[in-house]
Amino acid sequence: MPFPDLPAPLAAALAERGYAEPTAVQSSVLEPSTNGRDLLVSAQTGSGKTVAFGLAIAPEVLAAGRGNQPRALVVAPTRELALQVREELGWLYAGAQCRVIACVGGTDMRADRRALAAGAEIVVGTPGRLRDHLERGVLDLTALRAAVLDEADEMLDMGFRDDLEAILEAAPEARRTLLFSATVPREIEALAKSYQKEALRIAATAEGGRHADITYRAMAVGPREVEAAVVNALRWFEARGALVFCNTREQVARLHGSLVERGFAAVSLSGELTQAERNRALQALRDGRARVCVATDVAARGIDLPDLGLVLHAEIPRDRDTLLHRSGRTGRAGKKGTAVLMVPHNRRRVVERLLQQMRLAVEWGTAPTADEIRARDNERLAVQAREAADVETDEDDAALARALLADRPAEAVAAALVRALRAPLPAPEEIADEPAPPPPRPRGGEGEGVWFVLSVGRHSGADPRWLLPFICRRGHLTRREVGRIEVGDRETRVEIAPWAAEHFARVSQKPLEGEDDRIRIEPLGRPAGFAPRRGPPRGPGGPPRGPRPPRR
Repeated sequence: MPFPDLPAPLAAALAERGYAEPTAVQSSVLEPSTNGRDLLVSAQTGSGKTVAFGLAIAPEVLAAGRGNQPRALVVAPTRELALQVREELGWLYAGAQCRVIACVGGTDMRADRRALAAGAEIVVGTPGRLRDHLERGVLDLTALRAAVLDEADEMLDMGFRDDLEAILEAAPEARRTLLFSATVPREIEALAKSYQKEALRIAATAEGGRHADITYRAMAVGPREVEAAVVNALRWFEARGALVFCNTREQVARLHGSLVERGFAAVSLSGELTQAERNRALQALRDGRARVCVATDVAARGIDLPDLGLVLHAEIPRDRDTLLHRSGRTGRAGKKGTAVLMVPHNRRRVVERLLQQMRLAVEWGTAPTADEIRARDNERLAVQAREAADVETDEDDAALARALLADRPAEAVAAALVRALRAPLPAPEEIADEPAPPPPRPRGGEGEGVWFVLSVGRHSGADPRWLLPFICRRGHLTRREVGRIEVGDRETRVEIAPWAAEHFARVSQKPLEGEDDRIRIEPLGRPAGFAPRRGPPRGPGGPPRGPRPPRR
């Protein structure tokens, strides 16, 4: 279905950009029933919503009697998204001689003042910076005809509610208000009721649903093998652009440094970077100097990168919305993408419950091995070598080739070409054979457990409340595989379910990062006359973050 009747400059801009027909969200907001109305739109990232609201507000932006004050205001959660919106609306309205400017945090406020004083039909900005300009009297909204809140759910999650309310209260009551959000929780509904008038609800895409153009995969890995699995996943897919998500700045810094050390062209994004540093990182990704970006959730919100074919969750997302927002960075504008979750064995149940709630079809497997990656490399290199051989060569290159073949065997020359093609590729990682423990059996009838002894006791502050989670982390178990915990003066005995004991004995010898390596775990055997407890102990209170170190 082609676009409906549009103002000539906008129609020409769309045609020049190759827009033949509208996406679902664009078609929805251009229905005749939406004319002049407030809209509450749920639309996934990558669905073309920037162009959608750009077209929706065209009557207000292009109305007769335009002056220097903005006719439309677009509020976005992050600097990167605001700048991207400015670029999109810039080309869309260029033919209509409309100025689009951005006011975002981290930039020179004097430049904002000069741009606003010069006049602009559309202002795009982040909540904090726009509120600053309002309170300083720099931003005049008296002529505003339309306000757009882009990624409204993310702005509320990031704590911008007060800023949004201040901005909307400063705008004329006669304006149109358009809210675009991937999800519509109660907070968004409350905001809509307070600042919209009989808003038309549009579900342009299934709210909270999966992107049809994204393939989801989950890789079960040992907790100590996550970093190596990330390396191998990046090497296996060899996407032109990849975004790797971590939960903290510290993890971003560590993983980014590790990838760079291994030879990946990688950049990082986290809240501690200045705006100039963030811009340089994004530009490196856009022009191809970098192919991997390691980022936190907040830093990567709103990022739209070309050719981003892979999203890799190095750490498990905290909830379904985070998973959807992360994964939605790929599979955009009709392109296919892949989202991969790294799932430590001891977190698999958590991930399975999350995926079940989301009703996602996920392909489970393990991380690619080094041998599998080398075999795939050979296939790719053979294709590259053949393609290079098919290119027409000039006489100078042909003469050099004849000279090489006269001096060296053809096989040696071909091998040199393969080595040259292979040289830039980071080496794959050898992943330890660390299979997941067998699935837990129902309680009752398990048989007698296998006993282990820990080199920490009552004199060192041992307590079942923190020992239980410590044992689960160290041994990659769930609480169902842990039986009785007996704390002695100088050591502690713990019973492990018989089907998990061999796995526990193998993996519990190496402490996890940040844990006390002085706590040793050794097999003890089965004490005579002991009746094993059915199921894990239930001690009062919640476990602390880690075990207490033994006293010296």
